[in-house]
Amino acid sequence: MVTYLGLITVGIMVRQVDRWWFSPRRGHQQLDTLRAVMSVQRERVNDVTPVLLLTGHWLELAGWSLMAAQAGPWGWAAAAGAGAVKFRHLQEVSHFAVHGVLTRSRRASTVLAEAAVHVPLGFVPVPVRRQRHVREHHPNATIAGVDPNLRELDRVGLRPGVGPLRFALALVFPLTPAGLTDTVRDIADNLRTSGAGWWRLAGLMAAPVTMGLVLGWPAPVFAFVLPRLLLYPQLAWMSLLVEHRWFDAESVTGPPTVIEAARCLRLYPHNRLLALLARSTWLPYALVGQVGATSG
Repeated sequence: MVTYLGLITVGIMVRQVDRWWFSPRRGHQQLDTLRAVMSVQRERVNDVTPVLLLTGHWLELAGWSLMAAQAGPWGWAAAAGAGAVKFRHLQEVSHFAVHGVLTRSRRASTVLAEAAVHVPLGFVPVPVRRQRHVREHHPNATIAGVDPNLRELDRVGLRPGVGPLRFALALVFPLTPAGLTDTVRDIADNLRTSGAGWWRLAGLMAAPVTMGLVLGWPAPVFAFVLPRLLLYPQLAWMSLLVEHRWFDAESVTGPPTVIEAARCLRLYPHNRLLALLARSTWLPYALVGQVGATSG
C-alpha cells in the first residue's frame, strides 16, 4: 500500500509545480475575465512545467496500476475510475498543445502532446486534431451542419428540443454496445489517419503490455483498457455535452473571443462543491464555476 500511495502522491506533487506557476495567487492578479486568464497564460508559458505536468499524470497512473495489481477488487475499481480521470486530464492538457500554447513553440507543443498523450492513448495525430478542432470547430461552434462536434451530438439524437428519455439514453452513449463499437472504430481510424499506423499501434500497446509484463493482468485491464474503451469516453462525452449551448444556439455577434465565450455553458456558478467535482474529474483546467467551461 505504501508503494502505490506514495507513487500517486509523488505524481500529484509533481503536477503542482505547473499549478503554482500559473496560479493567479502567484503575483496576486485578479483573473475575473477570460481575457485576463488568457493573458496570464501567455505571459507564463514555458517549456518546463508542461513536462512536469504530464510526468505527474503518468506517475499517478503508474501508482493506480500498482494498486490494481496489489489491492484486489476494490483496487480494480479505484484504478478504473482514476485511469479514466487521468486520460481525460491528459486529453485536456493536449488541448493546449492543439492550440499551440502548451509550450513556447508550437513544434514543441506538438511533439510533447504526441509523445505523452496522442500516441499512448491512440488519439488522432495532433495536426489532424488541430485542423478539426481549431479550424473547423472553433469558428463554427453550435452552427448546425458545419460544427463537427455538433454533428457528433446530432448523430445520436441530441439536438435542440430533445426529450428527457432521448437525452438520458444519449447521455450514457459511450457505455452502450454501440458506443463501445464507436470507440474501437475511432481508435482504428486514428491509427489509419496518421499514415504510420504500425508505430502508433506499437505506441498504443506499449503501456498496457508493459503493465501486464511487470504487474500482471489486472493492471492493464483495469488501469488502462477499461478506462480507455469505456470510462474515459464517457467523461469526454460529458465534456462535449456541456462544452457549448447546442440546445439553445442563439446568435451572438462580436470579436471571435466574445462569440466563443458566449457559446460556452457556465457550470455550477453557485455550487462550489459540484464545481470542484467537475474540475477534478471530467472538466479539468476549466473555470466551471467562474468564467465558464473552456474545455473542448
